[in-house]
Amino acid sequence: MIPRYTRPEMASIWEPQTRFKIWFEIEAHAADAQAELGVIPKEAAKTIWAKAKDATFDVARIDEIERETKHDVIAFLTHLAEIVGPEARFVHQGMTSSDVLDTTLNVQLKRAADLLLADLDRVLAALKTRAFEHKMTPTIGRSHGIHAEPVTFGLKLAYAYAEFDRARARLVAARDEISTCAISGAVGTFAQIDPRVEAHVAKAMGLRPEPVSTQVIPRDRHAMYFATLGVIAASVERLAVEIRHLQRTEVLEAEEFFSEGQKGSSAMPHKRNPVLSENLSGLSRMVRAYVTPALENVALWHERDISHSSAERMMGPDATVTLDFALVRLAGLIEKLLVYPANMQKNLDRLGGLVHSQRVLIALTQKGASREDAYKFVQRNAMPVWRGEGDFLTLLKKDADVRKYMSNAELEEQFDLGYHFKHVDTIFKRVFGES
Repeated sequence: MIPRYTRPEMASIWEPQTRFKIWFEIEAHAADAQAELGVIPKEAAKTIWAKAKDATFDVARIDEIERETKHDVIAFLTHLAEIVGPEARFVHQGMTSSDVLDTTLNVQLKRAADLLLADLDRVLAALKTRAFEHKMTPTIGRSHGIHAEPVTFGLKLAYAYAEFDRARARLVAARDEISTCAISGAVGTFAQIDPRVEAHVAKAMGLRPEPVSTQVIPRDRHAMYFATLGVIAASVERLAVEIRHLQRTEVLEAEEFFSEGQKGSSAMPHKRNPVLSENLSGLSRMVRAYVTPALENVALWHERDISHSSAERMMGPDATVTLDFALVRLAGLIEKLLVYPANMQKNLDRLGGLVHSQRVLIALTQKGASREDAYKFVQRNAMPVWRGEGDFLTLLKKDADVRKYMSNAELEEQFDLGYHFKHVDTIFKRVFGES
């Protein structure tokens, strides 16, 4: 977690003090269940809560113990015993380290998903607002980076809204899938602990019991979670790349907000660079980089090994913290995005009407020309315009073959920009609903 790209609320989920607090809650809830079942004294369970519920765990002390024991959970339990006293002997009975570690990780990932969902809601709100603002703002659509046919800038933002709406649904599903708890003991057989303890802890921690946990919660759940984060990151970069292209000097149809006192270059005072979008591309790559280790963590040996552990200690915090920062940055970028309709119109007009070539092609076929001939007539008049030699409509009007099928008025009708936007309302209703 790099401070430059870290927001405090997400970072706090992964802080040692938070982790140890969750560890304690799992152990204490398990003690409550054990006490109800008569496995340990009820007074012991009460003492565990009373002595440690409001404790601030000494991270340095736990680290000191771990340097000797080489075992993080044992180090924590030793420190907990220093706080609780003799009744600490009833903590962790019948449990294994993975019960604590895996359940804690899933609590953290669930909490992280809650923050990411809130981030996505802000991105969606910004995209919806700006999409309706520019619902009918004409701009050129591009395929292969080349002018194609007209669209509206609102549609560009609607595309992104629909994509992030799908992303939100996927994250809700991933959050649900990761929200399981395992308190099943060594190799997951419940031989040393009653399944009712797991059910109690799961309910207390806002989770569900893992149906079959071996000794670990199956990592296909985690793979899906991180894959979902990776897909969201890909959507972030897709929109960021679009903005970067639109800000290019030769295009300049949209631009990142440039604040008072901001500097674009240490050498060239005139520069206004798309630094936020470029930053989002880089951050998105880092989130996606954690998808591969998450997938590789699925294949653990037999009932468990810890080959996944070192990777998860990094990927859990890094992927969620980085995506959290990226989504909030993206939302702010969209909220303040500078849009230049005049430049959009200028670019639309740049190719002298060639953006209407398909309409002319279709009109010629409807008037009786074969598709092959119609394509030939339209293309031979388009190519000179592409080279800057004339106006498309004027050349078409002079073409004898074209004139056999269409009058000047009929040709002019094909150059109506508004024709391309007759279904914008339909698309918006599909994306945003009737509202």
